Amino acid sequence: MVTTQRRGRRIMMTPQEIDAYLAEQRTCRVSTVDAEGRPHVSALWFAWDGDSLWLYSITRSKRWAQLRGDPRLAVVVDDGHEYGELRGVEFSGSAVFVGEAPRSGESCPELDTPERLFATKYFGVDTLPHDERHAWLRLTPETIASWDFRKMAAG
Repeated sequence: MVTTQRRGRRIMMTPQEIDAYLAEQRTCRVSTVDAEGRPHVSALWFAWDGDSLWLYSITRSKRWAQLRGDPRLAVVVDDGHEYGELRGVEFSGSAVFVGEAPRSGESCPELDTPERLFATKYFGVDTLPHDERHAWLRLTPETIASWDFRKMAAG
């Protein structure tokens, strides 16, 4: 796992904490840019396999179109209500399109793990139903930053 965090080492999550945190969280925010450099942020469900963040995106979305033009993106998964409860992970890198688009269920061994993780997490089943509207994006992060403000109270 790539971690480039310098500040906030005291509140940084360990790789094991990141894995556990991402397994329990359901929604991320994905930031893309258009051809003029204007940002666009949207919420999305995701799966984390320990190395890559898998995003199941509608292929007719603004996000999908922008990533086709410029694959760079940033993703944040965070939670907490009070300041001392804030936790999160920020990823940045480039999206890779994996499998057919839109996804109809054609055999793609690279998608076996993310589809199983996603189906279990969001639908409580082993096999992901395909709606022929979504397709997969993989973000293998170039940078990862994390924070867990609950650690400040502990130390």
